[in-house]
Amino acid sequence: MSQKSIEFKLSLKESAKVEAIERAICKFARLRSLDGWYYRIDKKSLDARKEPIVNRFRVSLQQEAFDVQPTFTPSKSSNSDTAVVVGFGPAGMFAALQLLESGIKPIVIERGKPVKERRRNLVDIFRKQEVHIDSNYCFGEGGAGTFSDGKLYTRSKKRGEIKQVLQTFVNHGAPDHILYEAHPHIGTNKLPEIVSEIRATIISNGGEVRFNTKLTGLDIDDAKINGVVTNQGTIKTNHVILATGHSARDVFKLLHKQQVAIEAKPFALGVRIEHSQTLIDQIQYKCATRGDYLPPASYSLVHQVKGRGVFSFCMCPGGIIAPAMTASDEVVVNGWSPSKRNGEFANSGFVVEIRPEDWAKFGKDNPLGAMQFQAEVEKRAFVAGGSNLQAPAQRVNDFVRNKRSTSLAETSYIPGVESVDLRHVLPPMVHSRIGPAIQHFGKRLKGYNSNDAMLVGVESRTSSPVRIPRDRATLEHPDIKGLYPCGEGAGYAGGIMSAALDGIACAKQVAVN
Repeated sequence: MSQKSIEFKLSLKESAKVEAIERAICKFARLRSLDGWYYRIDKKSLDARKEPIVNRFRVSLQQEAFDVQPTFTPSKSSNSDTAVVVGFGPAGMFAALQLLESGIKPIVIERGKPVKERRRNLVDIFRKQEVHIDSNYCFGEGGAGTFSDGKLYTRSKKRGEIKQVLQTFVNHGAPDHILYEAHPHIGTNKLPEIVSEIRATIISNGGEVRFNTKLTGLDIDDAKINGVVTNQGTIKTNHVILATGHSARDVFKLLHKQQVAIEAKPFALGVRIEHSQTLIDQIQYKCATRGDYLPPASYSLVHQVKGRGVFSFCMCPGGIIAPAMTASDEVVVNGWSPSKRNGEFANSGFVVEIRPEDWAKFGKDNPLGAMQFQAEVEKRAFVAGGSNLQAPAQRVNDFVRNKRSTSLAETSYIPGVESVDLRHVLPPMVHSRIGPAIQHFGKRLKGYNSNDAMLVGVESRTSSPVRIPRDRATLEHPDIKGLYPCGEGAGYAGGIMSAALDGIACAKQVAVN
């Protein structure tokens, strides 16, 4: 079988036309036509390093149809061979799919609601200033990933499993361009339907998904899992994949109360910085207007200030700043973009490393110390915002000049913002580094430190403040057989893709342990 692999570049306008791509394939593969050939785009990436800006392609060709990308093949499972998955975010969803492939029935328990009902609870945040503690931007079907933009790139080297995850998303309604784009992105507007379809696949193949079912205890006997206790009753099992997400503080407290070993973990904390998308386009593309074929520009920034990293996080082109609190007495912000990334604003986390010495006042050996530090800052943001879940905010240059803003620029944060000196909200080790970092980035990216840009606080749920230890080989908790700490909440992932991959890994270990 003849095979070819070629690379080429095309203008942005040509890249938008299938005919132009196929002409380029023929040219660079030295073919008169594609008759008798099949092609697959393996990678597409934007190259904006110099004019003209182009798209680079890597394409495979062969003379028979390509095999379908790997996906999950559920096996028949018996009711006696079960595992409980706690949490229905990316880690929990893909753990359940992998369990089915291994012939094990997953019983997924999720404290929140199905995604359609969950949407109504999100509207309550805007209209009623009401936070539902078990159904919000972090809890519910799909987890925090459902309403957190849908970025799908990862630093993981597990290319086969990455393709499996991406193909699973495509099979359930995601656009197929995520299979080859360098920085794949689905969009918050499309993710809810996709996660609902994944749930339907799990159920149709013998799994269970139980909503409004909250973990209230672990049944541990002789250092082995014997079941889980929930608000709906006890479920007997010898295998529990704990994939509760980074905001499940009650679970961390529960584990500590039951003397299950956990440990405080460094994370990052800061604000969301928001500019007009037009300004970011002008900075990155060095042109007055983006035009019809360039995607909304993004950026990734990092700088060391006083021995600590200050960096952009979860940059959302054409997106909004979202209220991500899980209780009614805190203010937390996050960001997301729709699939077209066509909003007026660009926002990004702008955060500083948090280290053990920062939460020392909560106890040097306190495994909940980092979490308590995080919660303290979020409550301070709530008080500073005044009421109605408004977020404390400040113009960028006013913050740099240590000046409270007399007026605020327009922002995408719908509950509204309150002019505050953010130094009264952010811990000293954070605010003392953000200002110098902004000045540094302003020299690199002309206009980045514009006073029309806004800082909105606080961005504090960058990762879990707790790590649940596990054995490197078996992925089980070192003290409790059958307990598999999993995903972002356990400290082993940072985003949709890495959480999904960790869910798969834990489920595979359930099958062999």
